[in-house]
Amino acid sequence: QVQLVESGGASVQTGDSLRLSCAASERTINDYTVGWFRQAPGKEREFVAAIHWNGQYTDTADSVKGRFTISRDNAKNTVYLLMSSLKPEDTAVYYCAQSGIWPSTKERYFRSWGQGTQVTVSS
Repeated sequence: QVQLVESGGASVQTGDSLRLSCAASERTINDYTVGWFRQAPGKEREFVAAIHWNGQYTDTADSVKGRFTISRDNAKNTVYLLMSSLKPEDTAVYYCAQSGIWPSTKERYFRSWGQGTQVTVSS
């Protein structure tokens, strides 16, 4: 089973940018939709963005649309989440996972979850 490892989380200030990476242990990740989710303290995990296996189609939550961009480099088995104009409400643990379905924004359709990476945005 493919393993996904998130990285790139950090403590930043409002307005800063950050790029998260989701690295896969196998090339088979290139055949799947990959999504980013986040979970803030005391809240349920929520969808952030997803990208089709071929990289040509993306989906982004309204709360981050225009600020966050998802992309993938299949040669590196890696999916990225570029976050700009960060706000304190973006503070959360960010997770990536894979899905065999497109479009897919529901958590139940994703598997092989990573351990998460913490993003903290201070005002």
